[in-house]
Amino acid sequence: ETITSSAVMGSGMGKVLQAVSATNATEQTSTSTSFVASTLQASITPSSNTNKILIMISTGSGNNTSGQHCYSTIYRGTTNLAGSNGMNTQYQGGTGEHYGSTHMSFLDSPSSTDEQTYTLYYRASGGTAKVNSSGITGTITLQEITA
Repeated sequence: ETITSSAVMGSGMGKVLQAVSATNATEQTSTSTSFVASTLQASITPSSNTNKILIMISTGSGNNTSGQHCYSTIYRGTTNLAGSNGMNTQYQGGTGEHYGSTHMSFLDSPSSTDEQTYTLYYRASGGTAKVNSSGITGTITLQEITA
């Protein structure tokens, strides 16, 4: 489900020009140690190449193997907006499976008026990583902010 709002909320720098929100409840798993795309994504078209995009993601993630991580990050198109370990990790330090809340936010400067697609990516350090775990519905919200 995607919800789009486009209304100028005030004027000047730092104002929200538009907002886009999407949800996805599909549980996904991966044993890959390289980042893979989840189905949680949203797109926005900036009205100016100087404006910024605030990305906010909330979901559940984790790993089923003791001593292993589920790393999460945000991609703009094919670009990882963070480093090799992403922006967030859930660590399984005990036995059995461990899943917890995953929240990330990032202020991006795409420097373009082309449509920008932002996607939650995740990877395992070992074992099996999972996103949208334990029946959690993931959400992604994008806001265009004036420069």
